[in-house]
Amino acid sequence: MTQTLEPAPGTQVGPSPARQRVERWLADLESALTSGDVERAAGLFAPTCFWRDLVAFTWNIKTVENRDGVTDLLRETAARTGASSFRITEGEEPEEADGVTTAFFTFETAVGRGSGLLRLTDEGAYTFLTTLDELKGYEERRGPTRPKGVEHGAFKNRVTWKEKRTAEIEGIGRDRQPYVVVIGGGQGGIALGARLRALDIDHVVLDKHPRPGDQWRSRYKSLCLHDPVWYDHLPYLPFPPNWPVFSPKDKIGDWLEMYTRVMEINYWGSSPAKKATWDDDAKEWSIVVDRNGEEIVLRPKQLVFALGVSGKPNIPELPGQDIFRGEQHHSSQHPGPDPYKDKRVVVIGSNNSAFDICGALWEVGADVTMVQRSSTHVVKSDSLMELGLGDLYSERAVAAGITTHKADTIFASLPYRILADVQRPIYEAIKERDKEYYERLEKAGFWLDWGDDGSGLFMKYLRRGSGYYIDVGVGELVANGEIPVKHGQVVALTEDAVRLDTGEELPADVVVYATGYGSMNALAADIIGKEMAEKVGKVWGLGSGTTKDPGPWEGEERNMWKPTQQEGLWFHGGNLHQSRYYSLYLALQLKARQVGLDTPVYGLQESYHPY
Repeated sequence: MTQTLEPAPGTQVGPSPARQRVERWLADLESALTSGDVERAAGLFAPTCFWRDLVAFTWNIKTVENRDGVTDLLRETAARTGASSFRITEGEEPEEADGVTTAFFTFETAVGRGSGLLRLTDEGAYTFLTTLDELKGYEERRGPTRPKGVEHGAFKNRVTWKEKRTAEIEGIGRDRQPYVVVIGGGQGGIALGARLRALDIDHVVLDKHPRPGDQWRSRYKSLCLHDPVWYDHLPYLPFPPNWPVFSPKDKIGDWLEMYTRVMEINYWGSSPAKKATWDDDAKEWSIVVDRNGEEIVLRPKQLVFALGVSGKPNIPELPGQDIFRGEQHHSSQHPGPDPYKDKRVVVIGSNNSAFDICGALWEVGADVTMVQRSSTHVVKSDSLMELGLGDLYSERAVAAGITTHKADTIFASLPYRILADVQRPIYEAIKERDKEYYERLEKAGFWLDWGDDGSGLFMKYLRRGSGYYIDVGVGELVANGEIPVKHGQVVALTEDAVRLDTGEELPADVVVYATGYGSMNALAADIIGKEMAEKVGKVWGLGSGTTKDPGPWEGEERNMWKPTQQEGLWFHGGNLHQSRYYSLYLALQLKARQVGLDTPVYGLQESYHPY
């Protein structure tokens, strides 16, 4: 005799409604794409919608908005992309909340495999992220395809791994030409170098400093990362579980040096690039490099500037700088506080570097004053970690199964057009949580702001790369009056003071210009020339029309990680998170060109604003 067991009350039998809804939508999209019915495919999106594509359809990093944007993208790209096999990601069950169904998915194109994230409402897809993850036949050499590392057997005149690596690095520009030259050997160039190695792209990363990590070692000694460890992993090799939440600069420098070696990145230290010219007939660059005093000419097909976010130090030219009897230097050259014990130090600026330097000077007993020239957004580190990043990048996120890749995908799926709306409630909560702290800061005379539209730190970073301080403790010294703040523009130096436009003079033995940096493409212009830099236009910024981010709206970081108006010229960088995430998509674009795939670019970045 057999017995049929009825499911317990409330037990789900078969796919959930959310899963059925997503599966139906993905099937309808694939059917429309396969049949070439662009209008039907676009009709699956909500009237107000955002499709963000990272290389998969567009060979670009591009966001289109609303159904007309989706229609235009598909008319140009659908037939040649050949997207198919849309499936919910294995092991990821769609979630439903507040009328929105969210699902991770995978798909294939004619040349690659991809993944993405869908947010679906009753009106259709609200946000849609598609990313190219690998190229068919040109997958990264890892896991099952990792290098063997040794050829077993007995061979005369065997060449060891070390001998091969030495020959590979020293043979660049002599025995062979690299396909890619990366100018800038900080975390951006190093992260990209790791991706290029994994994709078997011959490359060299150039830097003026002797060793990887020297960019960090050379900064003021109190510098630490203000971003938490979960946000800062490099590709392939995450920080170990006992790594500190906030990394001291020298520890980061040592990690980057170790990483460069173990990831087998072709890295040339003490090798600044002097000049780069493009040969439009040969479709290659000619790059003059000072390699430890020897001039070498490299001829790659692709040139990448990996310059972080910042360019040249902004050092104001002021009357009286030539007669000032004390010491003056930019924050990038600040050696640390020890030489200035008992000195009168005026720090011009009120953002991250200014606060860090003021705090360290206060600790050794210097008489330090901060000059604030414009308002600053300040957020306490603990509040930012808990309310701003904690859902994606924290120990509790890891415990909840949010891997770094999953967190990156969720974050990337939020189009920049709506990101300010997403961020604003976070900063409203922070403002309320730390209300008493902000009241004390303002009572001490500090000028606070929350961004042009109240959207806080991250939007300021994306739009202009400046104007904020993540408070790791020095804000309390300002709020308590232990570090006085003076307001105004600096108009001159005297023999022993800083003069403000208010008429006030601040006695000084030392002046530190914590006045930020220019655009990264100004540094590039020194190498590629002003004419080519202006052809490319502004690098960084979204075109939001807010302070220091002039329109028109672009919807992506201008000229970053994607094709520019100059063939063979790319820009890469950002913070550690962006260097990790976007290095993959830049490397895939470079690999596709190396192996001769057709890479028609949809929505090539126009040139806006001089560099």
